[in-house]
Amino acid sequence: MTTSNLFTLPYVPGGWPGEAGDAPSARDYGLPDARDLQGLLSDTPARPRGVEAAYAPRVVPLGQESRADIAPRGFASLPAFGSRPAPAARVGQIPVERIRADFPILAEQVEGHPLVWLDNAATTQRPKQVIDRISHYYLHENSNVHRAAHTLAARSTDAYEAAREKVSRFIGARGPENIIFVRGTTEGLNLIAHSYVKPLLRPGDEIILTQLEHHANIVPWQLIAQETGATIRVAPVDEHGQLIVEEYIRLFNDKTRFVSATHVSNALGTVTPVQELVQIAHRFGVRIAIDGAQSISHIPTNVTALDADFFVFSGHKIFGPTGIGVVYGKQEVLEEARPYQGGGNMIADVTFELTRYQPSPNKFEAGTGNIADAVGLGAAIDYVTSLGIENIAQYEHALLEYGIAKLSAIPGLTLVGTAANKTSVLSFVLAGHENEAVGRYLSQVGIAVRSGHHCAQPILRRLGYESTVRPSLAFYNTPQEIDFLAEQVARFAARQ
Repeated sequence: MTTSNLFTLPYVPGGWPGEAGDAPSARDYGLPDARDLQGLLSDTPARPRGVEAAYAPRVVPLGQESRADIAPRGFASLPAFGSRPAPAARVGQIPVERIRADFPILAEQVEGHPLVWLDNAATTQRPKQVIDRISHYYLHENSNVHRAAHTLAARSTDAYEAAREKVSRFIGARGPENIIFVRGTTEGLNLIAHSYVKPLLRPGDEIILTQLEHHANIVPWQLIAQETGATIRVAPVDEHGQLIVEEYIRLFNDKTRFVSATHVSNALGTVTPVQELVQIAHRFGVRIAIDGAQSISHIPTNVTALDADFFVFSGHKIFGPTGIGVVYGKQEVLEEARPYQGGGNMIADVTFELTRYQPSPNKFEAGTGNIADAVGLGAAIDYVTSLGIENIAQYEHALLEYGIAKLSAIPGLTLVGTAANKTSVLSFVLAGHENEAVGRYLSQVGIAVRSGHHCAQPILRRLGYESTVRPSLAFYNTPQEIDFLAEQVARFAARQ
């Protein structure tokens, strides 16, 4: 069965270079065939032929997992990694053709080929609704916020604070006062480290991280540990990249002061059991931050139900602008935390002897913020909400399973990170070929992937690698793009 027979996507300009020829069909891997998966690519729900209505992959919202949900298989009823997944009766109704038309850059030509954007773990693309909203801000609302009585200041302030409200609702916070705007996840983690954790630390105190962390969730803790005499302890993973919860528990003692852990590994796609990590930390009387940069656009989030003390993410990971991110904090920890920076906007009264600060969130937003991009983030959240994060999660999970099957069939290809519970990432290495060379070849045929260590050297080294090739998915990606990726990787692998 050819790619063109398997999936029909008339949106793609100019067609796809190359045909799959005798490539394995979806049914060969126990996946839905063309008619089965058509429901994923249209507005009309359809049940695959011969599939029991009782079966459907289940996505558990962040903060609402049970022990069965998170240990260790994750998505209920799904087979272990690498086996043949059963067809889904209903897997998220995502109108991909219509959605793709909302993203102008997806019509871009690269090296004479249609762009296939599979670098979503690095950054997502922006829909025209976000681009237009930012343009509207600069055309009709541009002003500083909070500090004037004129009309544009009111418009700007309303737009900025409306974005904060949208973020609060989207992640299930108790209110907008719990939402701090920062430049991104990296600045958010640094804020938590310096404003809240550093004042707590004494020589010999301990901070717990996991082996799965991005460098942005390692280096800030190293900096404050060096300054205070604290030490860092690391929860290990197994050979599949799955966090070993029992070892995490053993790290706690009377010197433990804080935990910071990722929800989804940017290098592997491993989903960690954050509900359990939070509960364990609190059982020991320890606060915890969750890095949601890689989960925010893929998995439903409810920070109140999760009970995390902090949660951070970046706007550009959820189809919003660069240069804007979010720190969520419980009210009591934000009251305890000291300001991260000083300046205008965050003050209530200033004398040369004493300054009184505004309450959160203004207390942590010194100076003129990134107003336009906060507004753009609000528009991105509107867009994701209109599709339904649960639908997105289910569609992407089906696409991930399809990608696993297609790439696993390529001789010499090894998937890196094979935890049973994972999302969005298909890291691999190809025997006999440098990862950078694979990435360069794919770029020549229009496919954008990341090749390197992905700012996550410790976890790759734990698994025996210095780098990987990392395709990563979003809801605008298609099975046809996965087919084309697999075809081109197989073609490159066949080179001597």
